Amino acid sequence: MAGASLLALIDKIAVVLDDVALMTKVAAKKTAGVLGDDLALNAQQVSGVSADRELPVVFAVAKGSAINKLILVPLALAASAFLPWLITPLLMLGGAYLCYEGFEKIWHSLVHRHSQKQIDTEPQKVHQELVSENVDLIALEQEKIKGAIRTDFVLSAEIIVIALGTVQYASFYHQVLVVSAISVIMTVGVYGLVAGIVKLDDAGLYLLRAGSYKKVQHTIVGKIKRVFGRALLGFAPRLMHSLTIIGTIAMFLVGGSILTHGFTAAHHILTSVEQFIGASLPLGVMNTIAMALTPLVFDMLVGLLAGAIVLFAVSLFSKFLPRKDA
Repeated sequence: MAGASLLALIDKIAVVLDDVALMTKVAAKKTAGVLGDDLALNAQQVSGVSADRELPVVFAVAKGSAINKLILVPLALAASAFLPWLITPLLMLGGAYLCYEGFEKIWHSLVHRHSQKQIDTEPQKVHQELVSENVDLIALEQEKIKGAIRTDFVLSAEIIVIALGTVQYASFYHQVLVVSAISVIMTVGVYGLVAGIVKLDDAGLYLLRAGSYKKVQHTIVGKIKRVFGRALLGFAPRLMHSLTIIGTIAMFLVGGSILTHGFTAAHHILTSVEQFIGASLPLGVMNTIAMALTPLVFDMLVGLLAGAIVLFAVSLFSKFLPRKDA
């Protein structure tokens, strides 16, 4: 009897873990839209710090991120337990914010092209601050850490709300496990990747120098090291730029998907479009591809439209706010 009870208990635990793993996988897919932006923003936040302080700064921000999630996760779970009706509005608000943030980036790049000059000169300004004798390097570093933690708080809130929205109809026990797992995975994953990204240029520089020593300069090993070093030095800035673009696209896809499924009318339109395309195209590869791309394109359009509406509303509201210099 005892053996049978133990096997039954193990079976129940396996079922629960399997359910949690499946729900966590779904939640991870939904929160992936914030991941690219989170990576790019945090990597940019710690840029400009001296090479020997990059990893300590990333670790300090990671600790701040963990504290953020220790605050946000219980609040989100409490809302789910006592105010379950609040989850859907929060999820819709998070989706709208993702669309707004993505559209604001595009609008800013189109309208304020002259700001690119300021971006290009930012590394020079940071370098001047670092070499200046009048600047407090500890204070500058702490300011960067605080700024990165503040940014992480907003992104962590988005991640937790989206993850909770994917399991809002599951049991409270499952919600706790899934949201906690997503929080840990995102914190470790994001800041592990950030640490790797900010060290790519250092690794490239190390390989370039190692391949330039007289002993190995003319050998195959030296040439390989120099090639890989130059490749890493050229790849690092392109990776940062690619993360920003991918993160922006993912914001529209995730935010648009949340809004599409949240608004009944939009969901009905998507269903009608899918039925029309499915009936119009003959069965085959083209039909399969079209049916797979239709929801993505629709979510992207919904995300762009929602982002434009929210940006217009925010810009209109900001005009009525008193200016600081007034």
